[in-house]
Parts: sequence; structure tokens; C-alpha cells
Amino acid sequence: MLPWLAESPVQFPPVTDALDDPDGLLAAGGGLTPAWLVSAYRRGIFPWYNDDQPILWWSPGTRMVLPPEEIRVRRSLAKRLRNGGFTVSADRAFDRVIEACAAPRDAQADTWITAEMRAAYRELHRHGIAHSVEVWRQGALVGGLYGLALGPLFFGESMFSVAPDASKVALVHLARAMAAGSGRLIDCQMHTPHLESLGARGIARREFIDYLDTHLTGHDDAAPMAPTWSFDTLGDETRSDAPGPLSPPSST
Repeated sequence: MLPWLAESPVQFPPVTDALDDPDGLLAAGGGLTPAWLVSAYRRGIFPWYNDDQPILWWSPGTRMVLPPEEIRVRRSLAKRLRNGGFTVSADRAFDRVIEACAAPRDAQADTWITAEMRAAYRELHRHGIAHSVEVWRQGALVGGLYGLALGPLFFGESMFSVAPDASKVALVHLARAMAAGSGRLIDCQMHTPHLESLGARGIARREFIDYLDTHLTGHDDAAPMAPTWSFDTLGDETRSDAPGPLSPPSST
């Protein structure tokens, strides 16, 4: 039987208890406060559910990850980065990015980024934990991504694009900023062909949890670690529009 979590205290079962079918389903209930969410990500767990479901927590058997230095930039994307007319910023438009990520896609009327989820991640943003990368062209927001930054890791949540390759541009700039600093891993959660084409790969859950334990040692859920890297390291094509260090965020 799937464990039901009370709203207090913040406590998860071991990730080894996650189901094989559906892959990674661990528990239901709990809450979406910063304490719940930071505790979850610190343990390799994330929320994923629809409006007609309770909060569901997941830790899949295979985790999709991307070491920043392994980002794959094919010739067509490299050309887009040089000549696409894009500028990139961080934490300039968090609300707009999460709303765009939540918009229905592929003729689907619903989204897993529910109003409750959006409110929860906005609260994380106000706490300096959740961040966005925005891609602009001629003053219009055309792509971006958002997620959590804890120490040397970035836990990606979602991305969007309304211009060709704009979400890829966001991810490439994030990866380059992390690689230039002390960033070590981007958690992509689940496999998609889009992420695989950019160099992401699957690792076993046990390996991922060991990685978290190694690099977030001493992590205090009540006072999350600030990112160990900065957007100051981005190239000149982005520097003109960058707001400076990723943490703390600017108001939106």
C-alpha cells in the first residue's frame, strides 16, 4: 500500500521503497512548503501529480542527469547560439517562465504544473532556492527553464520554447555557467529524447542518491545551500542582459 504522509512532520520513506510500477512512485500526501520540497530534492524525490490527484512523490529507478561539462552542442545549435539574436538572463521573469512552462502543450488541456505547484515554486523563488533562466529575442520572452539550485547541483523542473531551440539555448547557458564555476550536475529527472540529444544520460537511483549524499553533506533543509556557481561567468553575448549572480533572486 502506498504510504500516506501527514502534513507534519516532514518525513519521507526510504527511496528504496519506491514502486517499480509505476516506476518511482514513493508516497502521497504531505505538503508543498519549502521545508517539504527542499527535503524531497535533497533525498532524490520530487512531486508530480495532476489537479485531480493528491500530492504524489517520485524517485524513479533510473535518473536522467547531465554533467554540465558534457552538454552536447551540435552544429545547428551552435549556429543558433551565435546568430539567433538571443539574450539570456537569470531570475528576471520567474513568474512568466513558470506560467509558460505550465501552458498546455500538444493539444493537451491539462498540466502537471498545477496552480498549487506554481504557488509553491514561487515561494521557493522568494526564498532564493528556485531560479529561472530566460531567453529573449527583440524584447520578447521566447524560452526558458526553472528549477532548484542547491550547492553544486541544479534540479531542473521544466522548460519551454516558443522560438526554435530557445529552451536548448537556456540549458546550454545554464550548463556553461555551472561548468565555469563549481556546478557539478543538472538533475533532469525523467528521460526525454530532447534531453538525451543534449547529452543527458541515465544513472541508477542508488548512484544518484550517493551523489547527493556526497555533494550535499551537512545540508540543512531549513537553510538550503546557496549555489556554488554564478551567471557572471557567461559569455559576452549574454553578459549585456544578465542580472548578475543567480542567488539571491531579483524580485519579479
